[in-house]
Order: sequence, then structure tokens, then C-alpha cells
Amino acid sequence: MTKKEKVFVGMITGPHGVKGLVKVRSFTITPTDIFSYGDLYDETLTRTFSFKNLSLNKNILLCEMEGVHDRETAEKFKGAKLYALRDALPKIEEEDEFYHTDLIGLKVIDDKDRNLGTVSSVFNFGAGDILDITTPVGKSVMIPFTKKDVPVVDVDGGFIKVASTDWFKAADRSSMMEENNV
Repeated sequence: MTKKEKVFVGMITGPHGVKGLVKVRSFTITPTDIFSYGDLYDETLTRTFSFKNLSLNKNILLCEMEGVHDRETAEKFKGAKLYALRDALPKIEEEDEFYHTDLIGLKVIDDKDRNLGTVSSVFNFGAGDILDITTPVGKSVMIPFTKKDVPVVDVDGGFIKVASTDWFKAADRSSMMEENNV
């Protein structure tokens, strides 16, 4: 199964209490939607996870996990990434909506079609999505994923177009300063 056939939807962040409960961080818009997509899987799709949601507190779900009855067992799953099958997810109907997994790996170009790098990650620290772009020389550049900063997203064409290269110039200056111990 390819990366595009599964979608990263959450992560087990750790145990809770002594009875084997786990905390799950959901990356879905509505946190409890993570349980509406059927079975959840590990990255290799070889292990199935079944949960019973007990509560939601600050976007962290407190859950019972099938087969886990003590803290020691729950601790073993800390950091486990949870995937849903793409077919189980709702179809994207808005023109400017994307699954993060579809953005990762896209080529990044400017208005003159010059290669600026590749989208390596998508983050959201609470103020909107941020694209982490790896430049051709291996530097990391983060830019806001807004219509203003990224006016063109062509998933089928395999690229995004950024409105300004200023983000990349700042990264170049920063790396020059590091190299010169400034």
C-alpha cells in the first residue's frame, strides 16, 4: 500500500492512569471524527487499533484500547502513529482543501517555475497550517500555507507555486550566518 492510500489521522501520545487507558491526539478537524473512519492502522497497515472514546480534553482523546488493561502495556504504544484508509475518509469537495499527505512530496516552484524544493511536512501549531519545505541544498524553510503565500496548488501536477521567494532568501541568509559563525 502506498502513502497515498493511507492517511495519518492521529497518534497515541501516552498512557493515562493505571488501567491501560491511552491518550490519542487526533489530527482531524473534529477530534472525535478519528473514530468514524473504521479501523485505524499502524504505518505498515499490519496492526489494527480499536478504541472506545471516553472523553475529550483540550483536543486529546482519552480512550480504552482493545487488549490493553494496564499502564505498562499502554506505555508500549506511546508515539504510535494512527492511519485510516483513504477510502474511508470523506471526499474533499472544496477547491482549496487538501489532505496533508497529498501535499507532502509536492515540488515547490516560484512564478518563473524555478525549483525551490519539496514539501517535506505540514504542521499546525494553532495559527494555521505551515509547510516545511526542504530546499535543493537540504535547508528547511517554513512558510504559511495560505492562499496569499501559496496561490497555486496542483496535486495532480505534483507542484505548488509560492508567491514570494523571500522565505527562501531568509533561510539562505541564516545558513550563511551559521557558516560564518555570525
